[in-house]
Amino acid sequence: MVPEVFLRSWKREDARQLAFIANNKNIWNNLRDSIPYPYSISDAEQWIAHCSRQKPLLNFAIIYDNLLVGSIGCTAKTDVYRKTMEVGYFIGEPYWRHGIATSAVQILISHIEKEFDVVRLVAEVYAHNKASMNVLHKNGFYLECIRRKGAFKNDVVVDDYVWVKFLKK
Repeated sequence: MVPEVFLRSWKREDARQLAFIANNKNIWNNLRDSIPYPYSISDAEQWIAHCSRQKPLLNFAIIYDNLLVGSIGCTAKTDVYRKTMEVGYFIGEPYWRHGIATSAVQILISHIEKEFDVVRLVAEVYAHNKASMNVLHKNGFYLECIRRKGAFKNDVVVDDYVWVKFLKK
């Protein structure tokens, strides 16, 4: 039997495993600088506390084969962009290439469609992260634009790929 991917709310006892998978330079290279590196248990505890105050829930633990293997969530845009939600995720490196991110994004999309009044999803991906672009493509996102020299990561100016999916509303 193939292990199932599912999303659940964060729990305090997830802190050690979250710190273990997030404290990885290969993961951090694909994330925004607001996520610390190195990533400590204290960082994980602060994140979990933040998520526990969310109403409604926006961020989830990704569970695969009964293990916490990643994080996924969404951020509501505001003002004239209030019908748009940004999606972000990461999978711990030992769990790459198992289709987990593809399944987790699909589950998050279903959650967003049921719980939120949005018509557009967006995800931003650095040029080097082809695997994440693949995940988005498999979930019906299309490449809307490439913001040339749109981000500054690891002391380098990089292209930022903007992927979009329209929801049926």
